[in-house]
Amino acid sequence: MDSELEQRQWWQVVAQIIEESHTASGDDLPRVIAEAVSLVGLTAQMYLVDLAQRTLWPIPKGSGGAVTVEGSLAGRAFQFVKILAGTDPDAGVVLWVPMVDGTDRLGVLRMGLPNGTDGDDPGLRQRCSVVAGLAGHLVATKFPYGDALHVARRSTPLTVDAELLWQLLPPLTFTSRDLVITAVLEPHDRVGGDGFDYAVDKGVAFCGLFDAVGHDLQAGLTTAVALAAIRNARRSGEHDLSVIARRADAEIIAHGPGARFVTAVLARLDTSTGVLSYLVAGHPPPLLLRANRSVKALQYGRRVPLGVSGRDVGVVHEHLEPGDRLLLYTDGITEARDAHGRSFGTDRLIDFAERSGADGLPAPETLRRLAHDVLEHQKGLLQDDATLLMVDWRPVNPSVAPLPVTE
Repeated sequence: MDSELEQRQWWQVVAQIIEESHTASGDDLPRVIAEAVSLVGLTAQMYLVDLAQRTLWPIPKGSGGAVTVEGSLAGRAFQFVKILAGTDPDAGVVLWVPMVDGTDRLGVLRMGLPNGTDGDDPGLRQRCSVVAGLAGHLVATKFPYGDALHVARRSTPLTVDAELLWQLLPPLTFTSRDLVITAVLEPHDRVGGDGFDYAVDKGVAFCGLFDAVGHDLQAGLTTAVALAAIRNARRSGEHDLSVIARRADAEIIAHGPGARFVTAVLARLDTSTGVLSYLVAGHPPPLLLRANRSVKALQYGRRVPLGVSGRDVGVVHEHLEPGDRLLLYTDGITEARDAHGRSFGTDRLIDFAERSGADGLPAPETLRRLAHDVLEHQKGLLQDDATLLMVDWRPVNPSVAPLPVTE
């Protein structure tokens, strides 16, 4: 059992981090964390993952060597959100501890242990996890106030188009007791017209995937208008997806830059019953995965793209089963072509998603690997934005509800 002295010391670690973080800038956080854990004889080095989720960069940059996500102990800790122990010739036993904001994977903490300390001690691991979790939350709060953390996550410069889009998007991953929503965008440094959104409140999850026509800054502006209109409608109390889509139509037509439109999927999921309501606005249909197999493409509820006047359609409903995954994607995924002109295709997308599910990969790691697979298929030079969003529904206590009448 931990001694009372140990408990007081670790409480002091947490208290010092919280107290100093109030006035710390983003690039101060690594020092704040390192100084606090030194009170219990540990060292700490912060690593942030880049936007491509390929490399873990030490913060501040230059304070150590970068570590690849693939093929490293630090990378495995990041991929599977699991504490892993290793050894260092100079530091002895080290713990690689996932650093998350909620469940959005931001990087890892490399925590060096005092000589003779057992790296497998559950109590120590739990305390290190608390510190890393606190660090993750603090990192997320500091992004809006400076540039240092943004720069630290860039392995390559962003275009102005990509700069705009990344500032509009929510975190890549959200997790609650019953639900995971996760997304990935490529090429991360040149993305222009793709985007995604989600909001989870009172047992209802909204999610959307967007693909504006064009591959320039104007495409990003059109997506920005669509996102703002949809968020405004939701936050004004509107729940009907058809009405929300019409609000986006009106704003894009009135304020969009030129004759622009956005293909999209809009969906709402009741997280207690699994009733999914959706519409497809000129977009590739979402794929429903059940028991690690593709069940169907959700091809109904079709309407014209957002920003195009046309006949309205009703919202369609689907009843999910516990463990189902819903995969949304833009056409940049399936239309990515290799050197011989062969497209990545829907079949390859389905096969990868099925194999990842069978291997037990978490949804965020499934999408990270899938996006890299698409990039490798096209030798890293995507000609179109390629975006994925996955909804993973695993309710603890599912209830049964009849499907609503299709509107």
